[in-house]
Amino acid sequence: MIIGRYFVNRDWRNVIVLAACQALFMSGMAMSIATTPLAGHMLLGADKSLATLPLFLMHASIMSATVPASLLMHRFGRRAGFSLGAGVGVLAGIIIAIGLFRRSFTLLCLGMMLQGAAAGFAWYYRFAATDAAAPAFRAKALSLVMAGGILAGVIGTETAKWANDLFSPVTFAGVYVMLSVFWLAVLAMVQGTRIPKLTKTERTQKGRPLSLIARQPAFVVALCSSMFGYGVMTLLMTATPLAMLACGFAYNDSTTVIQAHVIAMFLPAFFTGSLIRRFGTLPIIITGALIQAACAVVNISGLDFANFYIGLALLGLGWNFTYVGGSTLLTSVHEPSERAKVQAAHDFTVFATTALSAAAAGVLQQYVGWNLINVAALPLMAMIICAAVSLFLRERRQSLMANS
Repeated sequence: MIIGRYFVNRDWRNVIVLAACQALFMSGMAMSIATTPLAGHMLLGADKSLATLPLFLMHASIMSATVPASLLMHRFGRRAGFSLGAGVGVLAGIIIAIGLFRRSFTLLCLGMMLQGAAAGFAWYYRFAATDAAAPAFRAKALSLVMAGGILAGVIGTETAKWANDLFSPVTFAGVYVMLSVFWLAVLAMVQGTRIPKLTKTERTQKGRPLSLIARQPAFVVALCSSMFGYGVMTLLMTATPLAMLACGFAYNDSTTVIQAHVIAMFLPAFFTGSLIRRFGTLPIIITGALIQAACAVVNISGLDFANFYIGLALLGLGWNFTYVGGSTLLTSVHEPSERAKVQAAHDFTVFATTALSAAAAGVLQQYVGWNLINVAALPLMAMIICAAVSLFLRERRQSLMANS
């Protein structure tokens, strides 16, 4: 009865449906993250430095899809865009599974590019929940949609373990068949969204130039928090299965660590919105950067299973605060008519950074090692903290001047 009452309310209906889509989408992402570096490692010859190339291509494809996805949804609506993205995701899983049967690294790369294109649409679930929501509900709506990803920590990694040898002796093929199944479920569920399209006036209005919007200090901090928070998370997360493999850990060990990481990414989202309303966006962003820095310290301190497990859990928690905080702050800097270009510019830049991080992970792991990868994360976290503190002090001075 309680769920039914929430489901009748448009805002809550959208949150529930989009959170479920987020859970399935991130389950597929969790399987890909845990499996793809190892699948690439298996398909390559003696030189394994390109093992994370498929994940780089996925992130590059996300980056490439963000702008057309946002503009398409600006014109045709969120549901049409999300449906198209899910259909591409179904095709991605099929192509990768075929690639594994044929032992083709090329098809693995192609499939991951399509997976990235699908994800480029899916990452807008969080913004879609805020489209028609009242301003006071936006942070909570965005956070709760992100919270749907907590199920990915269980569904995605446990499905990967179960499906790993489903088509034995073709290792990993079952994982990508299940990826297609998850995208099919998303395609069905997204039809339940009730997000009004922009009016003709809102679609035709150009709003302020992007260059003017981007000069706002709040935009700079939002982008910095999302970009570096997600970039560091991608770098360390992508390198983890390879680092654990080098330390002699098994596939199930690395999937267990990824499971803890994914749960930590999304569990805080149940209360991140409330924390933002109580303490403000900037303190949450600063806290997230400090937690991600703590992850690097834990990773540097040892190579035991506990170091990987605790470090990746901290990484996920810190990412939640920096990414949800940055995304929430972004919603305050644009008008409805400016939404598509601002969100597209934000996500394009963020996923350009994650693409570079994914590409660098395999090369850095092979040639410089796990410790130096973690050391590289620390100055990026310092940049987030400095930017957020600067804006916090600026807003405080303005508030004091207004009240004096």
